[in-house]
Amino acid sequence: MTIRALISKLVLQEDINFLLTNRIPRQLLTRFMGWFSQIEQPLVRDLSIATWKFFADLDLSDARKTEFRSLHDCFTRQLKEGARVVNLDPNILCSPSDGIVGACGQIAGTELIQAKGFPYTLLDLLGDPAMVEYYRDGSYVTLRLTSSMYHRFHAPADCSVSEVNYISGDTWNVNPIALKRVEKLFCKNERALIETMLTNGQRLLLVPVAAILVASIRLHFIDVLLHIRYRGPNRIPCQASFAKGEEMGWFQHGSTIIVFAPKGFSLAEGIKEGVTVAMGQGLLRQS
Repeated sequence: MTIRALISKLVLQEDINFLLTNRIPRQLLTRFMGWFSQIEQPLVRDLSIATWKFFADLDLSDARKTEFRSLHDCFTRQLKEGARVVNLDPNILCSPSDGIVGACGQIAGTELIQAKGFPYTLLDLLGDPAMVEYYRDGSYVTLRLTSSMYHRFHAPADCSVSEVNYISGDTWNVNPIALKRVEKLFCKNERALIETMLTNGQRLLLVPVAAILVASIRLHFIDVLLHIRYRGPNRIPCQASFAKGEEMGWFQHGSTIIVFAPKGFSLAEGIKEGVTVAMGQGLLRQS
């Protein structure tokens, strides 16, 4: 067994993984990583990216550029033109990001699943009773972005955004091991509520959830960086319109996006727990 395989096997042991990624000063480490990743010194950059490649299946073949200023520059890389195909069917909502599908399906009233045996409610996550009622009995898909994936997210349909609601919180890891151990984890972490208005008058909600090392979300259409030291205002008005597939923002690292649609939508063909999807791929279909 190679050293890499041995280390990976050790880190993947559930107890060790949970201790390494959660029983540590999460916010302090997240702030440190935010600073360290933006160092533009060539040796620091090269060693950091080499270490990242050692532990993850990092594929930069679809990146727009081949040289990066820093680790952060590599994390938030853009794609080559045509690297993703956007499903233009007007009845299809496409995936806003690359990701691995976690829990998905219909919302049971206002209850949905974080991981097997770990339910949470829309009110726990959103904190807005009117929004909860709109998405009652709707559909949802949880997309987990691993550290090596493309980290930018895009409009799932032609839409507009008039407000972002940022909810401060913790920075628990959002990997499957933590999701099986920490009750209502998504509801504890930093997150943004981005409710979009579709051209047919329906609404669609994107909830980017931050995590350890990545409590920072950049949106093109507001003038602030959302991160663990941001202190408000929580509701940020804006006026932005997007074409389907147009870039909306990015995470500083890997994390999670939860997509919510109201009643009348169902999972698109092939969408089920555990499958990997690409940005632009069909995610939800209007029934």
